[in-house]
Amino acid sequence: MASPPEPEQSATEQSAMSGGIWQLPALALAWRNLRRNRLRSILAALGIAIGVFVIVVLGVFGTVLQLSASQELGGIGNQVIVSPSDETGTDALTPRQIQTVERAAVGRGTAVPVYIENSLVTAGGERAPAQIYGVDNPAALFTGKSEPLPARHRGGAYVGTSVANSLDLQVGSTVDVEDEQYRVVGLLASSEDITPIQANNAIVLAEREFTGGYDQAVVVADSPNDARTVAAEIDSQLNVRTERVDIFELSELLATISEFFTLLNRFLIALGSVSLIVAGVSIFNLMLMSTAERRGEIGLMRAVGIHRESVLRLLLAEAMLLGAIGGFLGAVLSGLAALLLWGVTPIGLDVVLVSRNGGFLVGGFVFGIVVALVSGAYPAWKAAGERPVEALRG
Repeated sequence: MASPPEPEQSATEQSAMSGGIWQLPALALAWRNLRRNRLRSILAALGIAIGVFVIVVLGVFGTVLQLSASQELGGIGNQVIVSPSDETGTDALTPRQIQTVERAAVGRGTAVPVYIENSLVTAGGERAPAQIYGVDNPAALFTGKSEPLPARHRGGAYVGTSVANSLDLQVGSTVDVEDEQYRVVGLLASSEDITPIQANNAIVLAEREFTGGYDQAVVVADSPNDARTVAAEIDSQLNVRTERVDIFELSELLATISEFFTLLNRFLIALGSVSLIVAGVSIFNLMLMSTAERRGEIGLMRAVGIHRESVLRLLLAEAMLLGAIGGFLGAVLSGLAALLLWGVTPIGLDVVLVSRNGGFLVGGFVFGIVVALVSGAYPAWKAAGERPVEALRG
């Protein structure tokens, strides 16, 4: 009669233990043990996968939201708005203040002095509110709808989208602004930027149509860092003893918005971590039940000379495999969800395929393994530390 294969398996187990749990035969043994209770192992790995999926998806979606918002805000972080301070009692910047702003912008951006008025404009018997700008260089502050704007305003009016729609204006139409008639020479592109210079309700005229001092000076810097440098230099030269000008640095607004999204992202990740903790409890329960059912087997391993450390490593390897399987599945599903978000929403692929999101995928996978190891540590330590005689008694 042929002898049963148990002794061969026992020898394999012993060899795996003595050779170290991180060798392939030992991992295969841990995999075989998990397959004994396939349903419970699948449920435990699924719990890890769901936890990792929730954490990674919330992290990725938070990053996508932050980057998309930054893109929608455009280049407003490069702008510095200088206007007369209320403390001076004047409504216009002095020529000296304009020169100071222009000097501060040299090599760092473009300074654009601006006249600003609010008025009701008419065309074809219809009236609409508009913000009237007097600008020498319209291309520095505005974008043309169908063609680039000139670097120097020659005459006529450039009209924003809202005003053009309200008054049914096209290139070649005429519009009355404070009893003066102007020919529409171009339309401005629509803008959603958060900035005092509103293109949608604008009518841009040449500087020569205005008298008096400039209402504002806008510096379009080459970068947010240049904008901060320009703002600091203007403040140090014009606001020495008294507050002569108000300086509105739009990069401060962007920094506040970015800080808000960072806090939101952390909150979402912390919220998602709860599901992974629940998965860890599930693995803890699985390992407790598994070691209780295999108490006699573990006692036999110890009785034939397998060291306590080797038994401990075997049980931890089982927990690690559960975490690796669940973490990998959760990371893959998270990546697919991010691509699905790109496919069904108007966000760009460039805000999805960023290194931070890749870090979330890798971090979620590693976190899943860590949670599984932590959850399985106590049951493994308790089972490996039991005396062989007591374990064999059951």
